[in-house]
Amino acid sequence: MVEANTTAAVQCYLDELASDAPAEPVVRALLGRAVRRLNQLCATLLYRNYPRLTRPPLNLQSNELLGAVVERLLKALREARPATVRDFFALAAQHMRWELNDLARCLDEQPDTVAIDGRVPAPPGSDSGLSSECRRIIAVIDTLPPEEREVFDLVRLQGMTQVEAAAVLGVATRTVRRRLDRGLLLLAERLSDLRPGDTRPETP
Repeated sequence: MVEANTTAAVQCYLDELASDAPAEPVVRALLGRAVRRLNQLCATLLYRNYPRLTRPPLNLQSNELLGAVVERLLKALREARPATVRDFFALAAQHMRWELNDLARCLDEQPDTVAIDGRVPAPPGSDSGLSSECRRIIAVIDTLPPEEREVFDLVRLQGMTQVEAAAVLGVATRTVRRRLDRGLLLLAERLSDLRPGDTRPETP
């Protein structure tokens, strides 16, 4: 019920934002209403896909990421006008990835490992690192067609089941499966040089 109420409220703010009403107060009210869902998305992306950033020297927390993403959205929504709740959360997820990629890139460009507050961060090349190949994969995800990228975000990044993603998108589960398979095929094609011996995922 809470999720449904949030969806309805966010849609009302988006409709108001598309009108002639002053944008800034509407945007702030919109972000305030959506903050719980945005925090869940931040936590999922951070701890599932960027665990290294939660360790020294950054020790990034989901609420810190949320603050940076809200700041990005405040700027983006001065011009962007997402028409639906799906469009709004897709925009938010994109800015989350951009923020995390920027942080990972800055961390990779730091000089050799140094101790901070008596703690030593994981050295370059350890399994906690985000390699250039990983950053490239994440960048290629952003080039997927909108429908495929949306499903990939929901299932592979946000951790939804295909049934849950289908409910969010208002489509059949088989449609989600088809879009996900198509997205995986496109990723395999565009990243074929990384693992030339791999075979493409099969489609039903």
